[in-house]
Amino acid sequence: MIYTLTLNPSLDYVAAADTFNIGKTNRTRNEYFVPGGKGLNVSILLSRLGVETTAFGFVGGFTGDELVRLLGAENINCDFARVAGNTRINVKLSQKGITEFNASGVSLSERDIAALIGKLQDLTAGDWLCLSGSIPKGAEADIYLQLAQSVKKGVNVVVDAVGEPLKAALKAKPFLIKPNTDELGELFGTEIKTKQQAADYAKKLQEMGAQNVLVSMGGDGALLVDMNGNTYFEAAPKGEVINTVGAGDSMIAGFIHSYLQTEDFAQSLKFAVAAGSATAFSSWLAEQKLIEDIYSGQWAKEN
Repeated sequence: MIYTLTLNPSLDYVAAADTFNIGKTNRTRNEYFVPGGKGLNVSILLSRLGVETTAFGFVGGFTGDELVRLLGAENINCDFARVAGNTRINVKLSQKGITEFNASGVSLSERDIAALIGKLQDLTAGDWLCLSGSIPKGAEADIYLQLAQSVKKGVNVVVDAVGEPLKAALKAKPFLIKPNTDELGELFGTEIKTKQQAADYAKKLQEMGAQNVLVSMGGDGALLVDMNGNTYFEAAPKGEVINTVGAGDSMIAGFIHSYLQTEDFAQSLKFAVAAGSATAFSSWLAEQKLIEDIYSGQWAKEN
C-alpha cells in the first residue's frame, strides 16, 4: 500500500480574475475548491494512475469535512485524525500568474503526534510512506525524522520537504527525496546553475543519508542520482505551461507508479518527468491520459 502523510492539509480556494487591484473590489470569473497539500497531491495523482493510496493527516471542522468529501471523489482512502479548529483555507488568485495566501493551519499537540506515530507503526515491509509538505504549529523541525524512524524496516520512505526538516530526515536514510534546484541550493548555501552542480550536490545528500535523490529542475527537466551510483537526466517535454503547482508532487507520484511496475530507476525518472510536465500543462493535477500521451510521445519509442 502507498501511504501519504500531509501534516498541514488545506482546502484551497482558487479564483481567476481578469484584474487584481489591491485595496479595490475585484470580480472573479471562475472559482472552485480543491484539496491542498503536497501529500494529498501525490495521492490524487497516484489514484488517477490506478494506484490505490491511503492519505494520513489531520483535519478539523466543516472545512475538514469538505476536504474529505473532495478526496473521496478522487477515490482516496482517507484515514485522518480529527483535531480542534478548522482545516485551513488557502486562497490562490489566478491573474497573470498565481498569487497565494496560505493560512498557518491548526496546531498539533504531543498527543496528536504520538497517535500518528502509533498508526505508522502498523505499516509493513513493502509499503511506501510519502512525507511531504510544511510543518504545522506544535510539530518540531525534526518531525519527519521522528515519523520516518517510527516505521518498520522495509518500508520505503519518501521525503519532500525543505530546509531543516529535510536535513534532519536524512538521518533516517529515506528511500527517496525530491528537492528542486532552489531547495537544493539553499541546503548548501549556493546557487545551482548546471546539471553537474545538481548531480554533485545530490551526491552530497546521499552522503548525508538519502538513498536516491530526484532533483526537479523546472522547465529543464529532472535529474536522478540512484543508490547504485548512477546519474540520469531527462529533459522536460515541450508544451505550454499553465500551472506549476503540484508538478513536483506529480513527479513523485509518477516515479512511485513506474518503480512499482519496473524497479527501473531510468524508466521511473522518465515517467516522473512525464507526470510533472503533464500537471504543468494542466489547470490542476494531470489526468492519466495526458501523462501517458506525453510519456509515449517522448520516450516510448526508446523501449
